Amino acid sequence: MAQVQRMSRLMIKTLRDDPADAETLNHKLLVRAGYVRRTAAGIWTWLPLGKKVLENITRVVREEMDAIGGQEVLLPALLPKESYDASGRYHEYGDLLFKLQDRKGAEYLLGPTHEEIFTQVVKDQITSYKDLPVILYQIQTKYRDEARPRAGVLRGREFQMKDSYSFDTTDEGLIEAYQLHRAAYIRIFERLGLDHRIVSAVSGAMGGSASEEFLAPAPAGEDTFADCPACDYAANTEAVTFKATPVDGSAHGPVEELDTPDTPTIETLAAHLGVPASATLKNLLVKVDGEIVAVGVPGDREVDLGKLGEHLAPAVVELVTAEDFEGRADLVRGYVGPQGLEKVRYIADPRIAAGTTWITGANKPGTHAKNVVVGRDFEVDDYLDVVVVEAGDPCPKCGTGLKLDRAIEIGHIFQLGRKFADAFQLDVLGQNGKPVRVTMGSYGIGVSRAVAALAEQTADEQGLCWPREIAPADVHVVAAGKALQTELALDVAEKLAAAGVRVMVDDRAGVSPGVKFTDAELIGIPKILVAGRRSAEGVLELKDRRTGEREELTVDEAIARLTVQG
Repeated sequence: MAQVQRMSRLMIKTLRDDPADAETLNHKLLVRAGYVRRTAAGIWTWLPLGKKVLENITRVVREEMDAIGGQEVLLPALLPKESYDASGRYHEYGDLLFKLQDRKGAEYLLGPTHEEIFTQVVKDQITSYKDLPVILYQIQTKYRDEARPRAGVLRGREFQMKDSYSFDTTDEGLIEAYQLHRAAYIRIFERLGLDHRIVSAVSGAMGGSASEEFLAPAPAGEDTFADCPACDYAANTEAVTFKATPVDGSAHGPVEELDTPDTPTIETLAAHLGVPASATLKNLLVKVDGEIVAVGVPGDREVDLGKLGEHLAPAVVELVTAEDFEGRADLVRGYVGPQGLEKVRYIADPRIAAGTTWITGANKPGTHAKNVVVGRDFEVDDYLDVVVVEAGDPCPKCGTGLKLDRAIEIGHIFQLGRKFADAFQLDVLGQNGKPVRVTMGSYGIGVSRAVAALAEQTADEQGLCWPREIAPADVHVVAAGKALQTELALDVAEKLAAAGVRVMVDDRAGVSPGVKFTDAELIGIPKILVAGRRSAEGVLELKDRRTGEREELTVDEAIARLTVQG
């Protein structure tokens, strides 16, 4: 028997107006409908209805994780600094970590993710190959000191996450666990009613041989992904690659210096010479762990610093400052060219292919050079895909122009390999009696992010519109005013609950029917059953929250209909 939630006893306060600081749909509606309350920047209280939605998502995640053999544990959120020192991630995370000391001066952090601790748990508990493979998971609060928490529960300083980890002795076993998780994630997001895309991703500081993201398309999304309209290719823009073909540069004339005063930018240079920006070579100077590095891209493209950072992780990438030019005669601000650079690593996008010719800085004030040929006049130390991907860029798989869309990251799976096993010397006794280094996978789902993503994808002009699987109730019964309607509404609610249907009934006294109907739309339960003007005849109105379709039913017909649907 399900329990009836009576709004006369429910702690809920709905709002007619959007919060002043709300920018995204989920932020506006989750606050207005009484699901969450802001405690501080990036910190949220989950109110009774919000907690039910959160728990319903957790239940689906837990059921599917258990179905692939996952074993649930609960690790501490307060973690010793030494574990993250051992992996190097205390330094890598930097300001994102919440750091603290106990009264004795011992250093701790609030867990942003738990690869290190899971590795240590397995090292302590498992000693033989016979005990592997194993999948462990937890559903827990994580902490990251976001500089600009925004978009409600979408980007907070604390958030609910399911993180799981697979442990095996072979790479084949890792791939099998990865595929198990991939299939489980598809089932989870289908059950939740989330429209999602699986896209190739970069592993970055996490390391490993492969990773994929699960993205929920939404205008509020912070991720941009590329989607090919002609084939099945999809990737986070940080993972999109470009394949350039070397050309024959022998026909180009010698390097020729050009007098180009007051042209320190690509725009001023192109205008001065009357050439397209695409004919010029842009050279961005950055510091990689303190060392100056030059990054070359076509003049009409921008360097994606996030993408560059992912490629070079765990190294820290930052832009140079005016002070970095001091004492470096080869670095002329606004006129840098790759030819003649001294002891500077040169990274280029693949579009700067061997044999191509460019107009670029001549490393002299007010001077540029033309006919600068890659491979003849300068060498590229490393090729990395570092440009900001644009709509229309060729699909790496079929060549068709790519489309770009915004999305919310709701899941990420990694084939970690042995990075963390190496850091903690995680070995087990193999079949031959010798130590075998364990290989790992890491798999995350943003549980609280899924709430925000669903709100973004399913809401309409009236309010939230939850899929049944995760809604706080199956049916919202509304008593439209008088004692007779309230009595009928409560009677129907009890009969539905007895049949196993989850019911919320608006039995609030002194609240007008108009306010009740508005709240029902705002709260977003899939079915709305109204005890209204024909209550004396035992006739109710059933409304589908998503489609708006209405029909009149007798009490018995309504109970039968909703019990079958439930």
